[in-house]
Amino acid sequence: MFTGIVEEIGIVERIGRSGTAPIAIRCRTVLDGTRLGDSIAVNGVCLTVATLGDRRFTADIQPVTLRRSNLGSLRPGDPVNLERSLVAGQRIGGHEVQGHVDGVGRVVGRTVDGGAVVARIGAPPEILRYVVERGYVALDGASLTVARLRPDGFDLSLVFTTQRAITLATKRPGAPVNIEVDVVGKYVERLVGADAGDGVTMDLLRRSGYA
Repeated sequence: MFTGIVEEIGIVERIGRSGTAPIAIRCRTVLDGTRLGDSIAVNGVCLTVATLGDRRFTADIQPVTLRRSNLGSLRPGDPVNLERSLVAGQRIGGHEVQGHVDGVGRVVGRTVDGGAVVARIGAPPEILRYVVERGYVALDGASLTVARLRPDGFDLSLVFTTQRAITLATKRPGAPVNIEVDVVGKYVERLVGADAGDGVTMDLLRRSGYA
């Protein structure tokens, strides 16, 4: 489990393209206290540390992960968001992030709003059904609040500190981004059963005794 508070931006040194693709990432902060077999979120994807070296680690990526996330589009030199798994008793500054990507969206555009950068993200309907305004979403592993919901996506407002801490502020239109929705919505949909086929609505929650 992760919190969505990115600890460091690492740099991809190399990445395989077939089989159990190995990835090597140059970094520093996330290596502190890390042991073989520990979990590190790379752009929001939970990976297991396979080897540790001098300011780098490697992990193996399953083919399904390459297909379901933006890790398959990475190239040497690309920056990636990194976070170590949560330690018991640690503050949760973001929200509960599993490191299981639900889908890939795209950066549509970017505007400036005072000192903030507003990133517009395009996302498929199967993702948007779980996204709500002022709710949480993890984008490339970063815990962010949805500023505005749109028919084809959503907006995220990045304050100055966040702009420096994650990769999203520098991504160009068309760039793929990993999206993990708040798991609470998926559990609620599962619990209310087949009636949730068109999504979770306030009327459905009232009829099911949740509101």
